[in-house]
Amino acid sequence: MGNLESALYSGERYDGNCATITPKDRKLADAIWTFCSSKDYQAGIREIDQSIKVTNATLGKIPFDLDRWTQVAEEKYPNGLPKPYTDDPTQWIFHGHPCGSVIWDEEQKWTGHGPLRTDDTVLQVAVARLLGYRWPAELDASMELADEQREWVKRCEALASYADDDGIVCIPAVRGEASASDRLLNLLAAAYGDAWSNDTLAALLKSADHAGKTLETWLREKFLTQHCKLFQHRPFIWHIWDGLRDGFAALVNYHQLDAKLLETLIYTYLGDWISRQKQDIASGVDGAQERLAAAETLKKKLELILEGEAPYDIFVRWKPLEKQPIGWDPDLNDGVRLNIRPFLTVPDVGKKGAGVLRDKPNINWNKDRGKDVESAPWYHVFDGDRINDHHLSLAEKRAAREAAE
Repeated sequence: MGNLESALYSGERYDGNCATITPKDRKLADAIWTFCSSKDYQAGIREIDQSIKVTNATLGKIPFDLDRWTQVAEEKYPNGLPKPYTDDPTQWIFHGHPCGSVIWDEEQKWTGHGPLRTDDTVLQVAVARLLGYRWPAELDASMELADEQREWVKRCEALASYADDDGIVCIPAVRGEASASDRLLNLLAAAYGDAWSNDTLAALLKSADHAGKTLETWLREKFLTQHCKLFQHRPFIWHIWDGLRDGFAALVNYHQLDAKLLETLIYTYLGDWISRQKQDIASGVDGAQERLAAAETLKKKLELILEGEAPYDIFVRWKPLEKQPIGWDPDLNDGVRLNIRPFLTVPDVGKKGAGVLRDKPNINWNKDRGKDVESAPWYHVFDGDRINDHHLSLAEKRAAREAAE
């Protein structure tokens, strides 16, 4: 709202914070878009309305010189407006390739392939792909994209074999699987092809503020913090750890983490790590006793989340009591902000307020703005306030379900 950003509208639903300007004559679209995406348009709006959120009516009151902007559009877009493209992984139309690049070619006045990227998003995209995440553009063949954007989407198919099957990748080598850093290196090498080298890896680590260090230490120390920042503190790849720098740590695809996979994390992956520490203790390996204690403590905390007894439960204020999740049974449609809470609520293993996660995303569960409608399930409990910081016992939930049935 502050910058009054403009975008080409492609048919999605939108709320009152957006408005569409629709040309009555399609031939005028290029000129209107060129004007609306310019600083002149933003300045014109601010001359009329200085409020943070301008009204829809204001957007159509700005003087428009058709001849001038038609000429500007012809110079800027002689081949017409480009189809959608972006290298930003936070955007719906992102192609999904770790290092692919689509740019605006000023000479050709059209989209083209850019140089392979080494910016700070490359490692983030690669980790997400390793954990089995795919972007919407990869799942919708009908999505309108620039030709080059679609080419990079297709190139992602060659990386599919590097994706983990269950969305759990341990940073140390566990259960016969290679370490996360080794698997990530293989994926990156495949993505860059002949362009891959140690210099490329060094450039990626430098971009990720980890110059001169290893990929494994970046995964252990920096990944989650940077992931939260990039994706507006709504992380979908979680770094779960036991609090030790050389202890158990796993990257988990939250979108796949149901109760069964949480059990797999606890009793298969972490269980294998615990067995190994017991063997190391018997063999006299230094630090094994400390690693065993930390791992067993982590196991107990993950079991608290799996069981879901208050205060390690998920509370969804727009669902009635009988539809609240019992135990670790997240509904992705409720959002990561609510579902991540048990992992942050259990006693901390490291950073204060981070629970069993390596870092704490900037999330709180204070009441949301506004008032609920009277038909909302918790309206009379919270006097209409939109309270999120609430806990329910398993007994309450089970009793409500039995009554509803």
